[in-house]
Amino acid sequence: MARTGFAEFLWMWNQCQGMQTPTLHRRMARWLNHRWHRGDRRLLLMAFRSSGKSTLVGLFCAWTLMQNPDLRILVLAAEQALAVKMVRNVKRILERHPLTAALKPQEKDQWASDRFTVTRPTELRDPSMLARGIGSNITGSRADMVICDDVEVPNTCDTPAKRAELRDRLSELDYVLTPGGTQLFVGTPHSFYTIYADAPRRETGEERPFLDGFLRLELPLLDSRGKSRWVDRFDQETIRALRIRHGPSKFSSQMMLKPVNYQGGRLDPDLLCHYEAEFDYREAQGEAILSCRDRRLVSATAWWDPAFGVGQGGDRSVLACVFVDEDGRYLLHDIAYLTADARAAEDPARQQCRQVASFLKRHMLPAVTVEINGIGRFLPALLRTVLAEEQVAAAVIEAVSSRSKDLRILEAFDGVLAARSLHIHARVAASPFLIEFREWRPGVSGGADDGLDAVAGCLASEPVRLPRRPQGGIRPRWRGAGMALKADTDFTL
Repeated sequence: MARTGFAEFLWMWNQCQGMQTPTLHRRMARWLNHRWHRGDRRLLLMAFRSSGKSTLVGLFCAWTLMQNPDLRILVLAAEQALAVKMVRNVKRILERHPLTAALKPQEKDQWASDRFTVTRPTELRDPSMLARGIGSNITGSRADMVICDDVEVPNTCDTPAKRAELRDRLSELDYVLTPGGTQLFVGTPHSFYTIYADAPRRETGEERPFLDGFLRLELPLLDSRGKSRWVDRFDQETIRALRIRHGPSKFSSQMMLKPVNYQGGRLDPDLLCHYEAEFDYREAQGEAILSCRDRRLVSATAWWDPAFGVGQGGDRSVLACVFVDEDGRYLLHDIAYLTADARAAEDPARQQCRQVASFLKRHMLPAVTVEINGIGRFLPALLRTVLAEEQVAAAVIEAVSSRSKDLRILEAFDGVLAARSLHIHARVAASPFLIEFREWRPGVSGGADDGLDAVAGCLASEPVRLPRRPQGGIRPRWRGAGMALKADTDFTL
């Protein structure tokens, strides 16, 4: 029995059930069999929804127990019920598969729905297989193999806080897994910031992907030629209906395994243009010139949306600046999420004003608009005082926002995005702003949008500008054929 490969084990089970073994499942089985015998112990299996991957992994668990009855397997899922479903399925396989009947124990108390222990030579404290939800307490458990089956679902990854909690929970597996143990992740991405990403998300502070070093098998519904990987179940008509019914974003995420925010983010990050260049300041013939990428900058706006919450949660205090160049492009050059130290001798309001002064000086901004709704009403006078103390020559403009935040954001961003005129600096792309941008949904409360609101204030304060550089590079003489020049001379004609 121990010599039987997993592909043969799978084929025998399907024969007993009167089913065929599709090519897709044979490929999964060969990959798992190969990795197991090679001793590869960090694995990720990604396959499209309804591909049967969880059922196949359940068969893989039964096969590994047949190989080594002393194995201890922990199944983690987003919810306890989902983990129990896999354990129950493995129990049925062990009871009915021709090669595993001897593993069923005599004692009924060893054969529960959420855990069971097979007949094994070694007396161990932990069961052969145990089901747990991702939120359960697994302290004290030990396992030789951990199956993470769909631990990422919308309920565990639709906000930054939930994604951070999911990663914290999964990091606990290092204390559960025995030395040389196996971790197998099975699932599909439900967020752009998925744990399954193959590249780090710099804007979240990641230096490397969460599953860095894991060997991956990715099986999207359509192969490189655009052909279905399971024609009997997903023919072209079925695929077309899926695209229409679920939309392109959800289809890309769940069927093509592309990390996107399929829950309907309103703003499209693909419409943003990125740049890394810094500003160039020069003085020529008594005139100050600020340029970027060989284009002169003609105007600038800074907008401060203040808040003074301490700790996590609540609104954030955000300062953003947008420049416009001579070709009408909007450059979101920097954004600052201001903080204050409650233990400092200086009050939080003055601490933030000093950060604003430093921001204005660093970017040579002539003015800043302060949103004075609510707590911001007293800030302009304080900010003027701090600017004078720091010797920053910048004006302070007061603004009151009476329209809904969602409407302000939509109106500010839609036009410049449609024209692909909004360019963001690399430091902005590495800030929380890009997360807000990607996941923002109007009308949905609880999401972070303070950075979006500050940038929207900048954009709404800028007039719409047409390119000042005429097509063909020839500037028309709109003031006539020429200009008269009067000069003082010391001779007469």
